[in-house]
Formats: sequence, structure tokens, C-alpha cells
Amino acid sequence: MQITTKQTLATQASLLLGLMSMSHLVNDAATSLLTPLLPTLSTTYNVSIGQTAILVSILAFVGAMLQPIGSIIGDRVERRWLAAGGPLLALLGMSLIGWASSFLVVGICIAVAGIGSALFHPAGVSLVADHTARARRGLATALFSAGGTLGLALGPLWATNVPMRMFGYALPVVTAFSLVVFWLTPPTRRAVGPRPGLGDYARLLRGPILTLWGMSVLRSVSTVAYTSLVGFMLVERGFPTHIGSSLAMFSAASAVGGIIGGRISDRIGRVVVLRSSLVSTVPLFIGLAYARPDQWWYYPLIALVGALVNANIPVTVVTAQEYAPNHVATASALMMGFSWGTAGVLFLVVGKLADYTSPTTALVASIMLLLPAFWLVARLPEPRRD
Repeated sequence: MQITTKQTLATQASLLLGLMSMSHLVNDAATSLLTPLLPTLSTTYNVSIGQTAILVSILAFVGAMLQPIGSIIGDRVERRWLAAGGPLLALLGMSLIGWASSFLVVGICIAVAGIGSALFHPAGVSLVADHTARARRGLATALFSAGGTLGLALGPLWATNVPMRMFGYALPVVTAFSLVVFWLTPPTRRAVGPRPGLGDYARLLRGPILTLWGMSVLRSVSTVAYTSLVGFMLVERGFPTHIGSSLAMFSAASAVGGIIGGRISDRIGRVVVLRSSLVSTVPLFIGLAYARPDQWWYYPLIALVGALVNANIPVTVVTAQEYAPNHVATASALMMGFSWGTAGVLFLVVGKLADYTSPTTALVASIMLLLPAFWLVARLPEPRRD
């Protein structure tokens, strides 16, 4: 009977992980429709690169920096509502872009999509953590992260091959999928005792979690800069048709790198994976900034850089969870959301730098932030996993 019960729990955990990974794919595919459209939006509304950076910052601020608020909501309502409804709201917001009458309305549509993303992420990752054995949490978090990263790969391909006004045709399918997710996701297991307040969440951002968050912000700036500027770089070099495939390759490789990094961290430790992935990325990433699609090594280099720079994303999340085992959802939101949101806001500076210099120069400057990121992670202790 005990073996049967363990097998049943393992099956339920695998099903839940699959559902949350697929929801993550849908959510991030929707929000990733923005970056390949930036050159088109710049032309359509006659705005500069720096002004399109405002759109990236809106999505980052609403969809990422508000994730801690989403985790607070998740502590008070059924998380399966957020896990099922968040991706649907994200797609709804992005679908409205094709009908926007002005640049301001585009920003409002993106904010709506960001709200859906902010609600989904902390709910999804906490559901996975709650139903996964601690010894396999690194792999489970990596697989959850990989779902989102594959979504980031599919979104640009969709955006560059489907007119903006047709994005909404996917809404009926996603609505049906959201209903299935809600139906199959088990009710939230509530902790006994008082619920944490805003002060409790704010106190989490200190000590090793603060250092980890700082590293995550610097790493995220380089990633946001690449995904947001590569379209302008390829248009400038005469290869606009390679925008979607370049972003897709980068994100697909990121998914693979995240799974490998998460599994290795289960075996040899979290911090060593964080350190090695950062220090090995810098020279390759700078080479990618100057690469062209007519060079045979262009796409292999994209794959290698994407795998290395993003191998530590799920490791960062699970490390934060182990630093704060009693606040898994909020620690995850700080790494997945608050760090990406801060990076998105900082991208306003990168966008202005691209206007004054060039997209390539701005990207290289962002890549150099990986050096202080390595200095920060070198100071981190290995978290306890008992």
C-alpha cells in the first residue's frame, strides 16, 4: 500500500509538472511576441529604439516586478485560478496589439499581458515546488523553466510569420487549455499559521538572497538587451528575415541549458553551476554581438551562448527557495519576476545608449555586466538542502 501511494503521488507530481510547464510555455510564448515586433512598431508609430524600450520596460515592470504581489495573492486565493488564468490574460493583452490605435494603446495592451504573467509565475513555480521531492527540485524547476523558455522560442517564430491582427485566433484554444489546467490542478495546500504580510516579504530581500538577486538582475540585463536589440542589429546588417529564427534558437538552447544546469546542480551544488555558467559566457557572448547570419558558426554560437547564460536561471530560483524554505513562492518571485522586472526597467538606459551609439555597442556594454554578476555569486554560500 505504501509503495502504491508513493507511485500515485509521483504520478500526480509528474502530471502537475507537465501542466505547469505547458502553461509556462503558453504564457511566455504570448509575452515573447513583443521583442521581434519592436522594429515594426518603431516604424509603424515613428518612434526611436529608446522609445520602444519603454514597451519592454512596461512588460518587465508589470509582468515581472509585480510577481511578488502575485505571490501574495496566491497565498490568499486558489493558486490554480492564477496558474490557469494568467496565460490566458497574457495572450489576450498581446492579441490586442494588432488593433491598437496609438503607441500609448500598445503600452496599455502590453500592461494587460504583463498582469497575466505576474499572476501566473509565482503560482506555477510554487505548485511545482509543493509537489516535488526536495532532492529533485532542481530538475523539476529546470523543467518548469524550460517550458517557459520553449515558449520564448515559439513566440518569435509566431510573431514573424503571423500578422498581428491574427494573434487573437489562438484565444479559443488557450481558453480550452486553461479550463483543463484548472480542472486537473489539485487544490492549494495551505500552510498552518498566520499568512505573511508585506513586511515579511520585504525582509526576505537581504543576506544571500539579496546578493543572489543582484546577480540575477545583472545577468538578466544582458539577456534582455540581446533579445530586444538583435532585431535592430539584424535589420542594420541586412538580415531582417533572421530575427525570428535567431530568437527561437537562443530560447530553445536556453531551455536545454536550464535543464542540464538544474540537474547538474542537484548533483554537485547550486553555487558552482552559477559561477561556471557566468564566467564562461562573457567572451562567447561578445563574439555573438558581432556575428552575422551568413557565417556558418552564427547559429551554433547562438545556441552555445543561450545554453550557458541561461543555465543558471532555474538554479537561481531553486537556490533562493533553499535560502528561504518557508517562503518558496515569494523567493521564486524575487528571482523570476523582480529581477527580470528590474532588468527591464534598466533596459531604458540600454535603449538610450543604443540611440546615441549603436545597438551593438549597447549590447556589448550590457554583456560586460556579467563580470560584476560573477563577483557577486562568488560571495554566495552553498544553500543547505536538508
